[in-house]
Amino acid sequence: MPQPILYETHTHTTLCKHADGSISDYADHAIARNLAGLTVTCHNPLPDNLSIAVRMREDQLPEYLKLVADAKAKYANKLDVLTGMEFDFAPEFIPYLQNQIESTKFDYCLGSIHPQTDYYMDRYHSDDPFENQKIYFDMIAKVAESKLFDCVSHPDLIKIFTKKHWNYEAIEPVIIDMLDRVAVTNVAMELNTSGEIKSFPEFNPSTRILEKMFKRSIPVVIGSDSHTPKRVADRWEKALNTLASVGYTEINYFKNRERIAVPIQNALASLTPA
Repeated sequence: MPQPILYETHTHTTLCKHADGSISDYADHAIARNLAGLTVTCHNPLPDNLSIAVRMREDQLPEYLKLVADAKAKYANKLDVLTGMEFDFAPEFIPYLQNQIESTKFDYCLGSIHPQTDYYMDRYHSDDPFENQKIYFDMIAKVAESKLFDCVSHPDLIKIFTKKHWNYEAIEPVIIDMLDRVAVTNVAMELNTSGEIKSFPEFNPSTRILEKMFKRSIPVVIGSDSHTPKRVADRWEKALNTLASVGYTEINYFKNRERIAVPIQNALASLTPA
């Protein structure tokens, strides 16, 4: 069997209230796929219990960190379990997020915009679908520009929530502006494979956006956004081949907030079939 070299970079826990299984269940599936590591990235607490229905409470953060630390110890000789977090971003959260990040030794900080959450709907949603898309992509750029995070997650997620009004050609100039802004930050962007199981069945981001990311030398991290153990490294062969088809030769993961590159062809050879 080839030496494991890949890390799953986007997984959740039951503390977010919409995921199943223990960290051990995710770790076992990672081992079955011949991965080298598993980064746990559950949804962060937000101030004033915002969006509490889909994330842990502030007082549960120590519990989360202990769950990850316990799994790290349990799998010490089998799998490298890393401490991450998926942070919901808004400009007004910056001091709160900075304190949250600095309070813990994270391996990986993933910045996200979830346009379906209650606080986002209250503060940023527009009833004009095209304007709503423009606001979203501006916010994606601001995630990177904040320099708080290692990577920006599922960067075209808005297409799921504006599906009836999604016209890529119309919104492309806005996306190009967003990518230009991200590129100068040296922050990575995620290829999130969960998009294929959602109502707009394609990766987040689409191949057309990946092509433009490659032209701007934006580093890519693959994550499955697993909310159930069986989805660890789901559709990664297709994702890796897609990246190679647009010109990428490497993918990345983060450990101790440092980006580590893995050759795509080696990554493909290392995977055990699902």
